[in-house]
Amino acid sequence: MLDLKILGFLDEGPLHGYELRRRIEELDGPGTHLSEGTLYPALTRLENAGWLVRTEEPGARGRSRRRVEITPAGRQRLHQILRDPDEGTLTCLPRFLVVLAFLSRLPDPREREEVLRRRLAILQAPAPSFFRNADGTPRRAVEEPDPFRRGMARIAGATRREEAAWLRETLGAPDRPSAAPTAPEPT
Repeated sequence: MLDLKILGFLDEGPLHGYELRRRIEELDGPGTHLSEGTLYPALTRLENAGWLVRTEEPGARGRSRRRVEITPAGRQRLHQILRDPDEGTLTCLPRFLVVLAFLSRLPDPREREEVLRRRLAILQAPAPSFFRNADGTPRRAVEEPDPFRRGMARIAGATRREEAAWLRETLGAPDRPSAAPTAPEPT
């Protein structure tokens, strides 16, 4: 995911390392921190792969700064990552949101739609069960005795429904999901 974030932001224009780090931290959300010990080795790896270049330029008070820029090969790699996210990325909401953050960088609208269709298919499958009964069967959210777990399931269900609705709207699909609707959560 770090490669996607780096290449995605650089596809919008060249950046200095500190600015790239700030943008990645903002994308990742409050409470996250990207250390220099994680970012700069990743930049070196991507540079060695030919996906970005770093150039020295004068900075404040005589100190040089490194400007980081995506290469045409890096742009091709970005498109490949966006065009074909792995199953883990498609099923994990935080990882999929990173794909969404840069999906507009993929130039072919049909390829963008295919990524969204794959995600929608995952959301239309039966929702996963977070907790199990003593006999191992999945426990429905309405049966969960723990109010905090019930809240977690309710929030997850609402997020899933809203995302599926947005995907259908964006794709111009019918308003009704193909899977059976879930029972409303108790309030």
